[in-house]
Amino acid sequence: MFTSLNAASAYSAARTAVAPGQPAPAVQALSNAAEDFAAQMGQVDQVATGAMTGQVETHRLVQTLAEAEMAMETVVAIRDKVVEAYQEILRMPV
Repeated sequence: MFTSLNAASAYSAARTAVAPGQPAPAVQALSNAAEDFAAQMGQVDQVATGAMTGQVETHRLVQTLAEAEMAMETVVAIRDKVVEAYQEILRMPV
């Protein structure tokens, strides 16, 4: 049996989940990950340019490229999971 007290406490608990202005922790984490990925790709550009001009050692270029490859594989795996989840939602009956 529902009482007004139960309904009020349920509303209070759910209100923080949809509060405007504060991104959900998962959204914030994804945003941070995207910013880190963009910074990693920017670093690759700088190191590659430095290697072409002779200012950066080849070993550092290879290491940076390996790190970028790992970051790219991670981003692709996350993208695949998001697309898979979206397709699963589309298959749900209404």
